[in-house]
This record gives sequence, C-alpha cells and structure tokens, in this order.
Amino acid sequence: MQQEQSLYSGVPGVTLRHIVDAQSGRREWETVHAWVTAMVRHPVNADPDACGLFEGAPAVAYALHLADRPSYASALLTLDHHITTMTRLRLQAAHRRIDRGELPQLREYDLISGLTGLGVHLLTRGNHETLLLETLCYLVRLTEPVAAGHDLLPGWWTGDGPELRPSPRWPGGHGNLGMAHGICGPLAFMSICMRRGITVTGQSEAIRSICTTFDQWCLGSGERPWWPETLSRGEWDTRMPRRGHRPGRPSWCYGTPGIARARQLAALALGDAPLQHHAEAALAACAIDEQQLAQLTDASLCHGWAGLVRTVQRAAADAGPDSTLSSRLPRLHDQMYDYLEQTGSPPPGLMEGMDGVHLTQLDSVNTASVQRWDACLLLDG
Repeated sequence: MQQEQSLYSGVPGVTLRHIVDAQSGRREWETVHAWVTAMVRHPVNADPDACGLFEGAPAVAYALHLADRPSYASALLTLDHHITTMTRLRLQAAHRRIDRGELPQLREYDLISGLTGLGVHLLTRGNHETLLLETLCYLVRLTEPVAAGHDLLPGWWTGDGPELRPSPRWPGGHGNLGMAHGICGPLAFMSICMRRGITVTGQSEAIRSICTTFDQWCLGSGERPWWPETLSRGEWDTRMPRRGHRPGRPSWCYGTPGIARARQLAALALGDAPLQHHAEAALAACAIDEQQLAQLTDASLCHGWAGLVRTVQRAAADAGPDSTLSSRLPRLHDQMYDYLEQTGSPPPGLMEGMDGVHLTQLDSVNTASVQRWDACLLLDG
C-alpha cells in the first residue's frame, strides 16, 4: 500500500507524469484514470503521524488537484477534510512542543513529511486561507531561538541526525540546511507565500533571519559561494566549519541548487537585489563547476541531474538581467541526456525515477500543467 500512496516513489508520482502528458495532449485521460484507480485501490492513509505531502492523503490529493477533472472533485473534498484535521493536530502538537522549550524533530516541519509540506497542499488547493495563515504563524515561530543549556539554538535546530532520528554520531543534533528536510523548505515556502501576498506578522523578519544564518555559513570564494548541507553542534558552538569541507553534490534536496533557489525566492519576496544577485551567482557557478557536477551519480529529481536542471530552469525564469543562468541550461540539458544515454533510463518514480526526469524534459512545452507540477519541490515561485 505504501507505494500506492507515495508521491516520492510510488503511484501518485507516476500519475503526475501521466496527468501532465494528458493535459499536453500526449496521452489519453483513460490512462490517467487507470493510474488514479490504482492509487486509491486501498483506503487512503490519513494518519497524522504517517502522512505528509509525499505520503498518504496529501500525496493523493496533490495528484488529483493537478488533474483538475470534475470527476475527482468529490474525492478531493473528502481528502481536504482529512488533511485539514491532520494539519490542525500537527500544528497543535508543534506549538505545545515549542511551549515546552524542546527542539523539533525534522519531520515536524520539513517539506517531505512535515508542516511545510502540508502548507504546500493548503497553498496549492487555495481553499483553506485560515489554516494556511496558521501554518505560516507556526513557521515564523519556528525561527525563534531555543535555549539549550547556556546557549541559544535556532528554533529549527533538531535533536535528530540527518537520518531523521537521534544518532550517537550527531551529539547535540544538527542544523539541516537542505530543501527536502531542512530550513530551506520553510524559507522557500514563506517566501512564495509572501510573493503572492499571503503574510502574517513576523514573516518577513523570519525570512530575513534564515537568510542571515545562510550568510554566516556561506563558504567558498566570493565568485563561487556554497553552503554545507548540515551543521553539527560543535560547528555551531565554535562558529567554525569542520576541516575538509568541500562543496557537496549539486542537488535539489541538500545542495547549493536548492539553497540558492530558496534564497533567490527570499530575495524576490523581500525586494533585496544584492541577495538575489548572490543567490543567482551561486547557482550559476555551481552549474559549471565540474568538480561538483562529477558528484551527480544519477538522473533523479531529488539528488541528480534532473533536480539541478529543474532548479536552474525555475531560477532562470525569475533571474535578473545580469544573470547567466539561462545560458547555462543548454549545456546542462546536454549533460543530463549524455548521462541517460550512458546509464539507461531509471525505474519509474517521481523523485528518484524516470517520471521526474521526463517532467523536467518538458520545460519547453507551454502548458499550465508543466509549469505547476513542481510546486511540491518549492521551486514554483
């Protein structure tokens, strides 16, 4: 059943690809309906502790919403009810945790499993304004410092390790800077909402505070800035990165591409031209750094070539006149195609499979569905 309701690797993600193809005239809707039927063959999971944007009811709803078919409207309303309930329960639990002065688990707030992802559902559906504002209020509160002994940690610091659970290899937990599981998810989401005129008290200050943290942890040269994927407690306490830090793979999920796009969205929301220039320069430099590109070992959206290409596509569309991002795209497309020719197509799936690669390859097709499918990645500004 898990694969039937996983946007990440299962049926909803494959269905998404067929929906876009049908809306673009390349596939029949009967094929889409067959995949939708497979997606809901078993009761849809609405357990608040087991669901997120990429799993269960929100994942199914994401695909059905993109389809925009009257025949799915009733099912969507039922899913909306369950997702509203789970979001309220998780917001209540999160506020109680903050009131106790405890650190969060990553899955409380992240994009894949947490409240940021549920916020994406609310924003995409566009019919839950009050709950969306409540989610933004929580994310603003998430940026407030938390006392840890004699020190203060950012409110999004987690006691978990990067494996999403406590680990003896990460005493004191860690600060996760990525888009998929880290603070870039809330940063991008709050910025996208702000650009659309959806704001709460303290939102711009919260966006700015996250950007300040990234300013403090920006490594590399002025022409080729980059950021670590994670920060240990020792690094945070000493304000010094550990020795041997090098740029990681240029992935959407954890790397400079996701971070740079989130910062670009923040800059656009705040009207901060220097921040926008810095973000776009970081992404452009990353896209031609052969040492970073050599670390891409698959074609996927999550951590491979497609994720880099789609991020650059989206960033280039919003970039300033002095940006070189658009000129980087032809070469990146060629490199992705070369990689696929050498390795063959990956198995089905949105985030680690061929369906995500296929959707990335459709960027030149002028249809609304092609432009909207990646809202789940927080790339759609």
